[in-house]
Amino acid sequence: MSEISNIIKNHVPKKVDKPNNKTASKGSEKDFEKILKNHFHQKESTDIKISKHASKRLAERNIEIGSDELVKLKEAAGMLRAKGGRESLIITDNAAYIVDVNKNTLITAMNKGKMDENVVTNIDSTIFV
Repeated sequence: MSEISNIIKNHVPKKVDKPNNKTASKGSEKDFEKILKNHFHQKESTDIKISKHASKRLAERNIEIGSDELVKLKEAAGMLRAKGGRESLIITDNAAYIVDVNKNTLITAMNKGKMDENVVTNIDSTIFV
């Protein structure tokens, strides 16, 4: 529900005149419907992108992301997005990842076994998958 609220907030003017026969237009309703559908289609179909920084960390830390792991990240990002997450920590059996949920971008990754040595800051949510 919060995702719908964000869409409305970004695409609907704050002050809206009450519609009547003279001001209501079918075109604007269709435009809004199109924006809404495109937004959800884009969010659902977008795969997780890997930033340059994350690519470097994955290589340095010998973390391999297979297709199963990418599916887990994508599904977790979708759940976090639905709950209003923005910069989130996703912990899988293999590693821990920080993901920019709105951009579907992997920001960094760390070995799960070395988590006790790391401090994670600037996140607003966490999910275990």
